[in-house]
Amino acid sequence: MIKSLLSLAVSIALTAIVALALLSFQARSAAAEGSCNTLATNYNNCCSECGPSDPPPSDPPPPPEENPPPRVTGADSSGASIKGVADQRFNQMITNQVLGSVLLGVNEQVNCHDCVSAFGSVGSFTAGVHGRKELTNNLSLLAGLAYTQYSENGYHVTSAPIGALALRYDFTDWGSSRPFFDVGTIFSPFQRVNYTRSYVTNLGPVSLTSSTNSADYAVYGRAGWISRFSPRDEVAGSVELWQLWQRVSGYADPASAFNPFDATVNTGTDRTNLVKLGGQWTHLFGSSVEGNVNGFFVQSFANHSGIVAAVTGNGNVTPTIGNQDWFEYGGRLGFRLHDGWIADLFVNGTLGPQPVGNTVHGGVGLRINY
Repeated sequence: MIKSLLSLAVSIALTAIVALALLSFQARSAAAEGSCNTLATNYNNCCSECGPSDPPPSDPPPPPEENPPPRVTGADSSGASIKGVADQRFNQMITNQVLGSVLLGVNEQVNCHDCVSAFGSVGSFTAGVHGRKELTNNLSLLAGLAYTQYSENGYHVTSAPIGALALRYDFTDWGSSRPFFDVGTIFSPFQRVNYTRSYVTNLGPVSLTSSTNSADYAVYGRAGWISRFSPRDEVAGSVELWQLWQRVSGYADPASAFNPFDATVNTGTDRTNLVKLGGQWTHLFGSSVEGNVNGFFVQSFANHSGIVAAVTGNGNVTPTIGNQDWFEYGGRLGFRLHDGWIADLFVNGTLGPQPVGNTVHGGVGLRINY
């Protein structure tokens, strides 16, 4: 009886131990599964007891752009366009000098009676008056004043007064063949001018016209020899030395729908020096028609552009202008009407490469000798 009770007690104890072992194993498995679920964001590091698990959800990648904007090119062309503006400004100085020379009687005799002339011209629209007055037998005053507008090579002077003043000393007491000398100035303040800058991009051309103020000034000296070899003929040869300068106010590109490489131009002064060598001939045809032709070879030196332009994609751009040469010409036909009244047809211009180029300015005048 006692042996049977001992066997039953051992069986119950073994059964309890096995049950406790099973409960402990199930508890560890449940804890491990919970740990893997809490580490779902790092599921690859889960213990091997976890089964396969899906990765956590993530944001989808952005879709690619169907039409990305094209890259704009043309910065080099924009920078090079500043050289074009420098050429325009050089041409402006030369044209101003040509128009001022008309006020100093470039198409007239070196020595003649006191006179005054009202004139108008096209090519450059100019209207004004000029003349000369003998102060002594040897010394004469030459002067003129006009209003002008002109366009060349992409720029347009829309409004400009222009004046000129000179003294001429002619050694008349030396006879029919003698030297003469001039000193004088040309001035054109308060100009209003438009400059055009053009460049090319891969998306199309860009053209911009800016408006600003400018002023031109020049001084010169002339030494020559005159010969009255007949009562109807006067010839003269001369050499001239000029200094020209031009002050231009700063400006920026105007507002534009498309101008990816914009520019701002500073206030600056352009300068050049000229040597002119040439001559003229005046002849009386019959008793009532005068003719004059004149021409000068011109060489510029020590040219300086006053432009410093801040250009997007290029930084500061400072263009240069090399020495230039060209030919200046002029002519006049004068018809003697009655007692010192003369109707004039005249032309002046330049022949040569850019930036001076080929230009023509012609007009009519009514001159009174007294």
